[in-house]
Amino acid sequence: MNTRPRRMILATFIHNSGAHPGGWRYGASAGADQHDVQHYVRLVKKAEEGKLHCYFSGDQQGLPYIKGADAYAATDYAGKLEPTTLLAALAMVTSDIGLIGTVSTTYNEPYAVARRIASLDHITRGRAGWNVVTSAGASEARNFGAEDLMDHDLRYERAEEFVDVVKHLWDSWADDAVLRDKAAGRYFDPAKLRQLNHRGRFFNVAGPLNVGRPPQGHPVIVQAGGSGPGRALSARTADMIFTAQSSKDKGQAFYADMKARATAFGRDPAHLAVIPSVQLMVRSTEAEARAAEEELLELIPDALAWSTLCMQMGFDFGAAGYGPDDHMPDIPLTNGGQWVQQELMRIARADNLTLGQLARRATVSRASFAMAGTPEHVADTLEDWFRSGAADGFSLSPNYQPGGLDDFVDQVVPILQRRGLFRTDYEGATLRDNLGLPRPANSFAADPSLGAEPDLWA
Repeated sequence: MNTRPRRMILATFIHNSGAHPGGWRYGASAGADQHDVQHYVRLVKKAEEGKLHCYFSGDQQGLPYIKGADAYAATDYAGKLEPTTLLAALAMVTSDIGLIGTVSTTYNEPYAVARRIASLDHITRGRAGWNVVTSAGASEARNFGAEDLMDHDLRYERAEEFVDVVKHLWDSWADDAVLRDKAAGRYFDPAKLRQLNHRGRFFNVAGPLNVGRPPQGHPVIVQAGGSGPGRALSARTADMIFTAQSSKDKGQAFYADMKARATAFGRDPAHLAVIPSVQLMVRSTEAEARAAEEELLELIPDALAWSTLCMQMGFDFGAAGYGPDDHMPDIPLTNGGQWVQQELMRIARADNLTLGQLARRATVSRASFAMAGTPEHVADTLEDWFRSGAADGFSLSPNYQPGGLDDFVDQVVPILQRRGLFRTDYEGATLRDNLGLPRPANSFAADPSLGAEPDLWA
């Protein structure tokens, strides 16, 4: 039984040069070289200094589909290092912080992903996490031999089977299977190795995995889907859900729904952490915060804002005859990120925004909560969400790097610690330990009918 006091979980989502599209142009950090691993080393060390639970590297396997060379030229997408490769490097300069990487279930195979994430868990000595996504970009589909994006619900059906196969592959080896008995000439006990022989709708995977059971049993699984199928996948399989919620009320409704869904699957709802994203700007005074916010907005070219809105909505407003001064028309949801599309439509109508106004807001924060203020104001807001049943913690998305993360760690974390809302040191050796999550039992040991003895040496 977990007797720890309830405290915030804090992750940092490192989005290129910053979560704000103008972040790469802002201040002393402007133009950071995203191909230089030292850029990320500095960030992860700062996050670990602040005792943050995890450093999260997002991913997309292709350029997002935004129209126009001018729009693309204003982005910092040309420095997207592959997450698991980057995190393996960052493991060498950290000792405590969790390292979570995005790997798609749409354009990968379960065996390869199981092996990659298990390897990262061994390299980090139990600090790895896998952010499960179903790719939502048409440009990604064309990079993997498809003309168009797979149907939304079908992507999630594939993801359900994908995650199940990966978890079983992680259980190929019993925890005590590896002997290294030099005298007897037995590196492992063959009786403690199981073959999956999975045959499903989407995948046929024999197994076993050629990597021993990860230190965490199962590396921490994170999911970020907000649609019905996405919520179902999270409630059944995830340890932590990253979510975009534009207000506390929306956050409370989502939080209650996810906890109820987890309970319906027979899970302890405390073992599914709900972590809304927060896009931050911290300054000494409210006036300075507002001024910095406006300065960043001025760094977003109109072409980028408009094209990004069209990309996020999956709808070419210009081609359909709409302009920046028009209001949101009735348009159908696409096969892309439906949760973001629904939220942007809701925000546009609730706040009576023109498409041009929505474009700037959407380009800055998509459907996430964005705030700028003093350290005390930021801490007050996070505490309010945390105590009001809207969050178990937060995924922090600083507007620019590295200064945005520095400001939070140096100015906001000490306030949260003084209030008893955030820990002052790491509690355990693994990411699961630090999140207060149990280590999963081996599925083959729990269900002897699952799988079979390997036929490799039959």
